Amino acid sequence: MLVSGDRLLQVAHREHFAIPAYNAGSGQLFTSTLEKCEQMQSPFIMAIHPTELEFLRDNFIGQVKEALNKTDLPVALHLDHGASYEQVIHAIHLGFTSVMIDCSTKSYEENVEITKKCVEAAHATGVSVEAELGTIANTGYDIEGHLTDDVQYTNPEQAKDFVERTGVDSLAIAIGTAHGLYPKDVRPKLKPEIVKEIAKVVDIPLVLHGASNNPDEEIKKAIEYGINKINISSDIKIAFAKELRDVLNSENPEEIREPKIMFPKPMIECQKVVAHKNNLCNDVDRTTLYYQDEKVNELPYDEKNLQTEHFSA
Repeated sequence: MLVSGDRLLQVAHREHFAIPAYNAGSGQLFTSTLEKCEQMQSPFIMAIHPTELEFLRDNFIGQVKEALNKTDLPVALHLDHGASYEQVIHAIHLGFTSVMIDCSTKSYEENVEITKKCVEAAHATGVSVEAELGTIANTGYDIEGHLTDDVQYTNPEQAKDFVERTGVDSLAIAIGTAHGLYPKDVRPKLKPEIVKEIAKVVDIPLVLHGASNNPDEEIKKAIEYGINKINISSDIKIAFAKELRDVLNSENPEEIREPKIMFPKPMIECQKVVAHKNNLCNDVDRTTLYYQDEKVNELPYDEKNLQTEHFSA
């Protein structure tokens, strides 16, 4: 069941748990994630970064939407780290039910202005919007462009002003995490208390990016303090890639050529990580909450009612 990101996160916000957002950027990763989440009845967000979408091509979204429309599991299709208004509008036209506009490296006023514009366009079609305030670092092993030492922690009062001025549905905040896996000589300086302070002044779901490779206890504390969406990318991809290398380096590597032979074991390893993260987010057996909610069957996005006049650049 394809729903908006806001539909997923509002229930998590009310019930004090987190929705995992998996950057499952291939058919194999997506199938693995969906099947494991169906088994565990764990609602999730299928997240795709613009560079992943560029690699996968727009047609991949049709495959994802077909699968999500056939499952009883509530799932949102989310554009992760959209860098421009144009990327957001493109995702809406493809059928994404949730979009992120990330202007966190721009000036505060530019971030407000562009985010507000994206919110107006997205809300006109029932699509929810996530934005980012503060900067989340990058270890150099991921698809983002921030530097490891470039963390700017989110200011709670500024977060309050930002939400009020933009009308954004969820907010990604910076507490010291980084995209990718941390090098051995890098130890993140996490400040989970920032989550608690922001949650006091902002009554919308809060998002944690860069959650891979952080201790489980720190993630649990962040959820306890008010995080309702956890982004997971590197952890599932590392598990998949490691097992794939082992398969390809087996006794007869020249015989390993069929995808149906190469991919099953890596997909199982991916599913082990998904199961762990679902439990970490306290997201297991949460599907029933959405069927109890009388608004669950409202369509988040109606292509027939697409109002293109809102999409002028």
